[in-house]
Amino acid sequence: MTWRTPLLLLSALGCAPADAQTTITGARVACVDSMAAGHSCHRVDLLSRLMPDRLEADRVLDMWGWTDSMSGREYALVATEEAVAFVDVSDPINPAYLGRLPSHDSTRSDWRDLKVYHDYMFVVVDGAGANGLQVFDLTLLRSPPSVPHVFSASARYDGFDQAHNVAVNTATGYAYVVGSNSGACTQGLHMVDIRTPTQPAYAGCFRDHATGNSGDGYTHDVQCVVYSGPDADHTGKELCIGANINGISIADVTDKAQPQKITSVEYPDAAYAHQAWLTEDQRYLFLNDETDELTRHWLSLPPLPGTRTLIWDLLDVDDPVLMHEYFGSTGASDHNLYILGDTLYMANYASGLRIVDIADPAAPVEIAHFDTYPFSDHAGLHGAWTAYPFFGSGTIAITSGHHGLFLAALVADDRTAAETPSAVPSDLTLLPAYPNPFNQATTLTLHNPVQQQVLVEVRDLLGRLAVVLHRGPLPAGTHVLRFEARTLQSGPYIVAASAGARKKVRMTMLLK
Repeated sequence: MTWRTPLLLLSALGCAPADAQTTITGARVACVDSMAAGHSCHRVDLLSRLMPDRLEADRVLDMWGWTDSMSGREYALVATEEAVAFVDVSDPINPAYLGRLPSHDSTRSDWRDLKVYHDYMFVVVDGAGANGLQVFDLTLLRSPPSVPHVFSASARYDGFDQAHNVAVNTATGYAYVVGSNSGACTQGLHMVDIRTPTQPAYAGCFRDHATGNSGDGYTHDVQCVVYSGPDADHTGKELCIGANINGISIADVTDKAQPQKITSVEYPDAAYAHQAWLTEDQRYLFLNDETDELTRHWLSLPPLPGTRTLIWDLLDVDDPVLMHEYFGSTGASDHNLYILGDTLYMANYASGLRIVDIADPAAPVEIAHFDTYPFSDHAGLHGAWTAYPFFGSGTIAITSGHHGLFLAALVADDRTAAETPSAVPSDLTLLPAYPNPFNQATTLTLHNPVQQQVLVEVRDLLGRLAVVLHRGPLPAGTHVLRFEARTLQSGPYIVAASAGARKKVRMTMLLK
C-alpha cells in the first residue's frame, strides 16, 4: 500500500502505444525483441490484460489471490477505489470478471487492502468511511447468482473504522490490522482472531513506540509467521515483522494478551519503510523503502544507483544486521515485494514487475521484467502496485493503477523462435524448466496443439515416479506447470510430457 497520509499521486505523462491501453484477451502475447503489446519485457510473456473498466472501476489498487481447494480454480481478488473485484484467472488467457464486493459504506478510497484465510477474504479500507474488517465467503464465487454480481459481506468486525492494511497468518488463524485510526489499538498491530472467520474477535494490541510517526508506533505493513528459522531462541514462536516508516520492528505475539517487543532497527537514509518479506528459510528479510528515490529528488540530492532494496540478515532475530543494499536496473520507486523459493517478485511502480534471483541473498540478480507502465522508469507513485506470484499454475498477477490487471508468465531464457508460444501451438512442446537447477520448486511451460489427453510425470534416474504434474484432458494452448519438490531428495529428475505417440522430455536438477 501507499502512504496513509494524503499524497498527490503523480498522473501518467505522455501517451503510451495504443495496445498498451486496451484490454487484451484470447491469445498469449510473447515477449519478442524485448516488447509485448507495447510493454518493455524480458523473459515475461503477457497472458492477458483487463483494463479497469472491465472491472467496473477507474483504477486498481492492491490484490491477493485465492485457489479453490475443491475445484483448483484460481481467482484474482483485485482492490479498486470502491470495491474488491473478483476475477476467475483459471484460464489466464481468457480471465472472467465475476463481480465485486463494495465498501461497507460505499465510500471511495485510494487505499484498500485484503488477505485470505482458508476460503474467506478479509478487507480493510483507509482514508474513507467506516469499513471495519469486512469478511467474505469466497466459496460464493463458485456459482454466482449472476455475472457480474454485486456481492454482500458475510460478516464484519467493527473494532475500528479505517485501517491501512491487513496481514493474515494462515498457520495460526489471526489477522493483523495495521495503521488503524480508531478502536482499541490505533496505529499498531490490532490482532483479530479469525479462526472462526464469520465471528472475528479482538485478540490483542502491540505498538512499538520507538518506530512510526514520531513515536506513535505506526505500522504500515507486517508479515507474521510461526518462526522456524536459524535462531533457536525463537523456534515455534509467532513473530511479526513490521515495516514502520523509520525502520523495522520485530515482536513476539505468541501470547496476544501480552505481546513482547524483540527489537527495532533503523537504517541509513530511511524515508518510508514500506513493506518487507522473509525468505522461505526465514534467514533473510527483504525490505522496500517506498520514497527514498523520490526524497532524494525532492531534496536535490544525487539519485540512488537504482531502486533500493534493503536485505537484512536475521541469523540472530534479536540483532538484525543490514548486510546488503540491492540496487535495481532502473530508478523507479518500489512498492510491494514477495518471495517464492529463490525468486523475488517486485512491483516497482513505473518500471513494473521486476523478477530477481536471490539464491545468493548477498548478490541478487535481475532475471526478468515486464513494464506495466510504458511512460517512464522514473521515481514516482504511478504504475505497478502488487505482483502476486503464489498461484500454483505459475500465473503472475499484477495490478497497475489506471492500466489494469495484468496476467503474465515467466519463460525460460533459452526459448527459441520455434518455441515462441502462440494461441494454438503447432506441436506438443515442453520448454526447459526455470529456474534450473532449482531449490524448492520450478516451472515448465507446455504447449499443447489440440484438446487431448496429456500426461506429465516426473521420475528420478531409476525410473521411479516422483510426482504427476498433470493427468487427463488438456485444452489446446499454453500451460504453465509447477514442479514442487520440497519433499524430494536432491538430484536429477526427468520431466516427461506425453500425448498419444508424442513425447517430450526435459531434465531438471534439484539442489537443496
